[in-house]
Amino acid sequence: MTTLSSESSGTASSAGTPVLVDHAELTRFLTQVFTRRGLPPDRADASARALVHGDLTGMDSHGVANLAGLYLPLLDEGRADPRAEPEVVTDLGAALLVDAHRSLGLWAASWAMDLAVERAARHGVGMVSVRRATHLGCAGYHALRAAERGMVGVVSSNCGGQRIARPPGGAVAMLGTNPLAVSAPAGAHPPFLLDMSTTAAPTGRVRQAAREGRALPEGLLCDDAGAPVTDPAAFDAGDAHLMWLGGEVGRFKGFGLGLVVEVLSALVSGSGRGPHPDAWDGDGGPSGRDDDIGFLLMAIAPDTLRPGARADAEGLFGALVDCPPTDQERPVRYPGWHEHRFARERTERGVPLPAPLYAQLVAQAERAGVRAPEVRGEQR
Repeated sequence: MTTLSSESSGTASSAGTPVLVDHAELTRFLTQVFTRRGLPPDRADASARALVHGDLTGMDSHGVANLAGLYLPLLDEGRADPRAEPEVVTDLGAALLVDAHRSLGLWAASWAMDLAVERAARHGVGMVSVRRATHLGCAGYHALRAAERGMVGVVSSNCGGQRIARPPGGAVAMLGTNPLAVSAPAGAHPPFLLDMSTTAAPTGRVRQAAREGRALPEGLLCDDAGAPVTDPAAFDAGDAHLMWLGGEVGRFKGFGLGLVVEVLSALVSGSGRGPHPDAWDGDGGPSGRDDDIGFLLMAIAPDTLRPGARADAEGLFGALVDCPPTDQERPVRYPGWHEHRFARERTERGVPLPAPLYAQLVAQAERAGVRAPEVRGEQR
């Protein structure tokens, strides 16, 4: 295995050939970078694993591409405290309120879900409401922690005071992308995992398309008049804004789900909220910062309520997989199945990273004084 220099990475960039990096190498590198930013080793490792999950499962827009643009600035600007200790403000047994004190969300959300799982094992359900948090990465990663322990996991997160999407008929952005994730064990089958933004696409996917020079399909962005926009660069240029899940016809469903996340994540915890009179002071575009984010993490233990729940889960998802397809080349699959397959394949073969992104990691390694992740080869 080798480490490409910045110069050789630039050459590969022009060729457009991704490089393959072992996922353990990537995790090791990220752990060292986070440790150099002040995170204790166990938190740095947990944060690295949460970040690599995006690349392992094919959600590249939520993986290491966000290291330099999101997580390191949070730490470098003091908006995230690497050593903050979450404080349990209220403990009612099955339900807790936690002040994260600006701890890094990649770690804090997993810590909170593990606490929810612990309480669910005792009470049948565990709910941890978190305020003063920072960005958690892939909500699905934290939800899976419950499924891995035989429980149903629910994760919702608002975007604190950051406002990206406009309510239907509104001229001002009022809500974030407000992700929602639900996981469940599926017996011998891959765990069920629904991980989605309540807008038609997350901002990370739009920006990834802009970096790669790809047009977006209609239904993700629109202009002020509601006309579809396919140029992803128009979003950051202020010439387009995100649509809600469901597109033009079903936008009230996506908007409603976005508000559900705001209620569960922010109203319950007392964190920063998107809908606020401050939003009216701008030009109608994105405003505010993703500080004081609110989470809700819940674990439900069906086996504590009735026997046979695990067997029923295997039957439920097995029946879906066995459903006769309309196209034999495209069998029926459920959310989480493809992500599970991606993770297995990429764990075995390596994680493909665009050469420009790998060059960024090499530069980060040089600045942090750590070894860059070694390359297995080029993706064929």
